Amino acid sequence: MEQVAQKYPATLAIDYSESSDRVTVLFRLFLAVPIIILLALLTSSGDSDPDTANRIYYFSTGGIVVIPTILMILFRQKYPRWWFDWNLELTRFITRVLAYLLLLRDEYPSTDEEQAVHIEIPYPDVQKNLNRWLPLVKWLLALPHIVILAVLWVAVVLNTLLTWFIILITGNYPEGLFDFVVGVLRWTIRVSAYSVLLTTDIYPPFSLTE
Repeated sequence: MEQVAQKYPATLAIDYSESSDRVTVLFRLFLAVPIIILLALLTSSGDSDPDTANRIYYFSTGGIVVIPTILMILFRQKYPRWWFDWNLELTRFITRVLAYLLLLRDEYPSTDEEQAVHIEIPYPDVQKNLNRWLPLVKWLLALPHIVILAVLWVAVVLNTLLTWFIILITGNYPEGLFDFVVGVLRWTIRVSAYSVLLTTDIYPPFSLTE
């Protein structure tokens, strides 16, 4: 019962704004182009040779260090702190960009400042809290979440299109729709912490709430 009462070891909160900037919302896709290019450069191999690029992508997921982390946990029961810091900060940056694209926030995404998007993922004590063999099958165990999230993300896209019109007319993002999109992002972060970032062995809840 004690574990149920505790928060999942990967949290997301995004500050709700009472009003939105109609002008930046109207041109959001165009305004986001520079930061999308920067994010693409960070998360791509940057190699023109497709074979080499494919080899690099075997070791990462969108810039996240995955395969080396699995091997370190498996053989050394270690998670190098700088790998964790990179994975966490890249996750935060990606989420800030998503919050901007999904109209949740109006401020331009920072490459390093937290702004209004708050993600906390504790650094794991591998020897005490992580099973060295579990990373080999986490992707399989996470499949039910991935299937549900695929459907929810379609709903998020449709929700964003609807919200775009609502904001242009009313100047604000309906709080109920805002909470839904943040909930899907929160669920995604939890599944990522479990199966990609590999920071916890606690199975993610099927929930949009904190």
